[in-house]
Amino acid sequence: MAVAMVTTAVRQTPTIDEPVYVGTATVYLEERSLRYNPEHPPLGKLVIAAGVAVADPHLDPGFDGDQGELGRRLLYGSGNDPWRLMFWARLPVIVLTLLFGLVVFAFARGPAGAAGALAALALYCLSPDVIAHGSLATLDVPAAGFVLTSVWLLWRARRRPRLRLPLAGVAFGAALATKMSVLPALPVLVVTAAVSVRCAGGGRRRSAAGAVAFALIAVGVVWAVYLAVDPRLRWVPQQPVPVPRGLRGLLVDLMPFPEPFRDGMRVQFGLETRPWEGFLFGRVYEGSLWYYLPAALLVKTPLGTLVLWAAGAVTVVAVRRLRPAAPYLLPAPAVLLAAAAYGSRDFGTRYAVFLPMFLAVAAGCVLVVRRRWVPAATALLVAFVAVSSLRTFPFYLPYSNEAFGGPSKTRFRLHDSNVDWGQDLGRLADRLRERYRGERIWLVHKGGGVPSYYGVDAADPRRVPLAEVRGVLVVSDSAAAKATGRLAELIDSSRPVDDVGHSITVYRR
Repeated sequence: MAVAMVTTAVRQTPTIDEPVYVGTATVYLEERSLRYNPEHPPLGKLVIAAGVAVADPHLDPGFDGDQGELGRRLLYGSGNDPWRLMFWARLPVIVLTLLFGLVVFAFARGPAGAAGALAALALYCLSPDVIAHGSLATLDVPAAGFVLTSVWLLWRARRRPRLRLPLAGVAFGAALATKMSVLPALPVLVVTAAVSVRCAGGGRRRSAAGAVAFALIAVGVVWAVYLAVDPRLRWVPQQPVPVPRGLRGLLVDLMPFPEPFRDGMRVQFGLETRPWEGFLFGRVYEGSLWYYLPAALLVKTPLGTLVLWAAGAVTVVAVRRLRPAAPYLLPAPAVLLAAAAYGSRDFGTRYAVFLPMFLAVAAGCVLVVRRRWVPAATALLVAFVAVSSLRTFPFYLPYSNEAFGGPSKTRFRLHDSNVDWGQDLGRLADRLRERYRGERIWLVHKGGGVPSYYGVDAADPRRVPLAEVRGVLVVSDSAAAKATGRLAELIDSSRPVDDVGHSITVYRR
């Protein structure tokens, strides 16, 4: 897994979100300011900042552009090497992703034993989604891993709650301080904390006290993270902050979090009101579909993993000795999945990257079933997952399983971070030099990188008459998926001749 993630990290150009996070992390280090990217709390960006500090980039003093301009200026306009900076920014997330694998192993070893723990670890390490997003300087895997760590510590707190329950609160506080999207799991884990204390022999009062302590510690961690960036909590929003009305507005006002966190929630609620466009199985639509995430997971999860996930969830509920683990393994991911499905942004399975973590643990529990064929069947399915995962190397972002045609066909069914997030701009530059040197290049690219920096000398075909567009037309698959108007005409009147990383299509016109 380490080899796969490092290999992927060194070859990929910045995805759409990464320049914002890396730029914000740099501002944290140099200015101790919270003004950028308030829609996400600071901890994940502080993790990224550990690598940014090693790269030691230069940022123009007094820069006052928006957060998108900040990332582009840092990477391409301040004399820094974006390849080196992005690698160091991604490295701490890679290390954290590997450590979460140890949590998966330790969690599964309790209910499932050593063999089950190894099976769970194998599924985690072979997950294309975890590898893809664990090798990027983004927040999805850190937030999900901290939730998993919190639940594992609550599971362990059934025996020693005085030590492990506070640590579980710290871990969930770390998740909250990384992404606000984990907030719906808080009530579930508060109840789980009470259950753990009760299992340890505590009465109702001790159980209630344990639940309250868990919540207070989590909230305290969020405050500590904001204070670590700016001890004076100076807060002047760099962008307008919307004011949600009704229940959402009341909820934000009542939250016991710092004002920057609450303003970040307001920004998130504002983003939820936008008319986002989605793409699923060739259909472009406005808004969100409740079944988008289940459908996307069906496409982007290895077939053997899907079977073991389902078998593990059933086993945890059906086998008596495993039932105590069910309240720890199933409710939190179910609530988070429901919350993600309710959201208005159908952008990718990264919003559900906690499932490959929790359900890997559940899948390991299959080996508790006392049937002679179970170990062999499990080993065969894990081997099938390994083959599927290795075949997609090093193109993990556009992975889809064999039932849906593999990575080369994902673009016909999904878009955005499921396929093309701007990660292959460097590979495109290499391909153009190798096969299309001297030809006129037309480019429609979606991503966080600047094409000209990588040597891609291209013009936008949407800004000239159609008759003038002759030669090589290069279109990011995310842009092609939702193409309308002139871009749709250009694609329809062109012939696909090449593919770059299963995320960019080259046409001849």
